Amino acid sequence: MKRLFTLLAAVVVAATSLSAQQFDNYFTNRTLRNDLIFSGDCKAQQVTLRQLLSWSGWAGRRVNLDQVALEGNGQLTMTDSATGAVIYRTSFSSLFQEWLTTPEATTTHKAYEFTILVPMPTHPADVMVTLLNERREQTAVLDYHIDPTDILIRNTDSQATTPHKVIYQSGPAEEKIDVAIVAEGYTVGEMGTFLADAQATVDALLSYEPFKSQADKFNFVAVESASVDSNVSIPREGIWRNTAVGSHFDTFYGARYLTTSQVFDLYDLLNGIDYEHLIILANTDTYGGGGIYNSYTLTTAHHPLFKPVVVHEFGHSFGGLADEYFYENDPLSPGLYLPGIEPWEQNLTTLANFESKWADMLPEGTAIPTEVTPERTKNFTVGVYEGGGYQFKGVYRPADICRMRDNVATQFCPVCQRALARMIEFYTTER
Repeated sequence: MKRLFTLLAAVVVAATSLSAQQFDNYFTNRTLRNDLIFSGDCKAQQVTLRQLLSWSGWAGRRVNLDQVALEGNGQLTMTDSATGAVIYRTSFSSLFQEWLTTPEATTTHKAYEFTILVPMPTHPADVMVTLLNERREQTAVLDYHIDPTDILIRNTDSQATTPHKVIYQSGPAEEKIDVAIVAEGYTVGEMGTFLADAQATVDALLSYEPFKSQADKFNFVAVESASVDSNVSIPREGIWRNTAVGSHFDTFYGARYLTTSQVFDLYDLLNGIDYEHLIILANTDTYGGGGIYNSYTLTTAHHPLFKPVVVHEFGHSFGGLADEYFYENDPLSPGLYLPGIEPWEQNLTTLANFESKWADMLPEGTAIPTEVTPERTKNFTVGVYEGGGYQFKGVYRPADICRMRDNVATQFCPVCQRALARMIEFYTTER
């Protein structure tokens, strides 16, 4: 209760006195890497601090520092130790929290790596990391202190940097949204292929609105992290390969779910590179991938549907958008979205608080729920269509066709476009 009160009090301070704070008031131009362990099972979870690392330069946002764009499934809040003012906040989701929805989490205790980057505070600061469940309740809280002069914060300025190449630059890192595209399963001899795949990724993303019209807000860097073995691991076939970030199919025993749990290794590869969002390209033609909000996108680069899939997954990791497809029998995540609890994702609703979503975008006279008709599908007409977030009933999506629902969609629906535009604005423009 004390921790919750402290967090609420800090948020009040932020809302009343720090809305226009300047980056230089509280931070130096350095990055502080927070390596965390999320562990537990579906009954109880814990957050543990593994280590702190630091290097020169901060490529993250320098505006809206005391705010979060979305609630997410977890949050980090940093406060100035002397004044209690909130000086930085961020939100996220994690592979660990997805795992908690699986049958395995009812019988097994596991630990997952997770990393959060924050700007280095000039003065001592306090950090609170919280995890939230599907009811938006706190399930785990970790408090720790940061002293910028602490000699055990590992300085990595002198460590070797993975070869990398800027492939799209619209301005200085501190002013733009910096995306690192990481090679996974490409050998040294395949780096030419990777660079071509990375360029294809950028071209695909910037062909979709709102990225197309706001391309001048982004930078992209291709990180040439070489693997010993070509391709990635496929456990169901007994194939385990030695690759840069140890990704594999069959995550949670789902054949097409391709992820990595070697998060610390991933961030080690990125030392000294300007980035704040991550896309990992897997050198395989097998269909699959995944995207986790403020964590990473990981997708296969040589499947025929690569381009629409990487855009879809970036909608997850960058935009915090939910999947809009669904199954009549709910085989993936039954009960992920609960009656009476409004999802934090901007493109789904349970109607618990629909006014906070896209009610203002509905054409006059639109019925709720909205009937699917050929004309509505053809024109990406905004409505309230039942089915979304893997659930056949009780969850509603804003359009019948959208990049977040299927691979034939030629664009994000208007609601998703607005949500993505809001994210771009959050990272680049003071509210």
